[in-house]
Amino acid sequence: MKKTYVVDTNVLIQAPYALKCFEDNDVVIPLVVVEELDGLKKSDGEKGANARAAVRLLEECRQRGDLLQGVELESGGMLQVEKNFVDVILPQDLPEDKPDNRILKVCKGLKEKLPKEQIILVTKDLVLRLKAQIIGIKAEDFTREQISEDDAQYTGRCEAYIPEDMVKDFKKKGVAVSAVYHTDEQGNKMPLELSENEFLILKADQSTKKTLLGRVCGNKILPLQYKKSKPYGVSPRNVGQYFIQEALMTSAQEAPLVIIKGMAGTAKTFYSLAVGMEKVYNNPNGEYRRIIVCRPNAQFDDDIGFLPGSEQEKIAPLMRPIIDNLEQILDSDEKSRYDDESLLNDKILEVFERGIIQTEALNYIRGRSIEKTYLIIDEAQNMMPNQAKGIITRAGKNTKIILLGDPNQIDKPFLDERTNGLSYAAKFMKGSPFCWQITLAAEECERSSLAMDAVKRL
Repeated sequence: MKKTYVVDTNVLIQAPYALKCFEDNDVVIPLVVVEELDGLKKSDGEKGANARAAVRLLEECRQRGDLLQGVELESGGMLQVEKNFVDVILPQDLPEDKPDNRILKVCKGLKEKLPKEQIILVTKDLVLRLKAQIIGIKAEDFTREQISEDDAQYTGRCEAYIPEDMVKDFKKKGVAVSAVYHTDEQGNKMPLELSENEFLILKADQSTKKTLLGRVCGNKILPLQYKKSKPYGVSPRNVGQYFIQEALMTSAQEAPLVIIKGMAGTAKTFYSLAVGMEKVYNNPNGEYRRIIVCRPNAQFDDDIGFLPGSEQEKIAPLMRPIIDNLEQILDSDEKSRYDDESLLNDKILEVFERGIIQTEALNYIRGRSIEKTYLIIDEAQNMMPNQAKGIITRAGKNTKIILLGDPNQIDKPFLDERTNGLSYAAKFMKGSPFCWQITLAAEECERSSLAMDAVKRL
């Protein structure tokens, strides 16, 4: 059965190329969607950029024919802007002046006009999908950027057994990937499918109390190089932190992209800042010029241009968690850290005044080429997939990009744990020799006993 997809504005705002993703099926854009794109095209940030990209794509099609009659797409289907069906009657509870309901009128009108075709509304809006079901219209999410459940389960780490007689070899020069294994329920040895840069907890098969930590590099598993490091005086407290320390301490030439996922309190931001301070503040080789910290926010990114004050004044509320972490890094003495608040504030102020750490709004990264920089994107789960792509492709020479976040804590409308930019980057960069990623476990929460208990219970 031929399908006709009616596309909502929010799909084009998140993925302006979506019109090319429906194979040889027909695509309909309600006129109200065109009007909404027109209203959004001057917006700041990602929303405005994507609206303009969608409008440009419509203009390319318009130049090839009459969009009201339909223009053939490269995929074989037809793209049409629909301005009719104004007389279609909706239930009284759905007022006609709302844009969402005008889209529903188009869907219902097409269903009555084309009874032999399947009419499908594509929208990121859960409520609109519910309304569509009420009037008998099939509705779907746009899933092109959605990762699979299997992809979501990848943690960048696993456990395996290593033959007892290879333990010494591993410590000296590593072992072949084929040497390690896991066991099935019957105790049979099974080979492991490992990805590049995946971390391993290796247990000697004759004495499981011997635990080794390693990383996949080509066809070998190598021991960690930075296991004994203490960046800015910070020592790893659990296996996950040993792994993230390895990824963060490794040079930008070997590990230019690091993706760290984990629940609240697992020290993602804290450890990333500690390593950054070690590399910029204490490293005489000048590995990085500076640390840049960006923190996406659901409401803030789109409205930054309308807020009063300088960029730094605008983003200051978002960066308070960064300052909280710096307080702990700059004064490691937990007992006396807050005895002299003025001195502690002066230390933090010095870091910013000297340009060691700079904070920027995410939408100001667009179009830049960032070189010799330690770039932290905190709360990266609130990025859209094309934002993640834009950030990663901004990496210049000797720049290290760190994406931090918890895919289960989404604040951005129309995103979820399988469609956000952090999960998207983790899926498509898996196995890349340039990407190291690790997911911290709930039991690796180090914020406080209460925080750990809450992570497990809530």
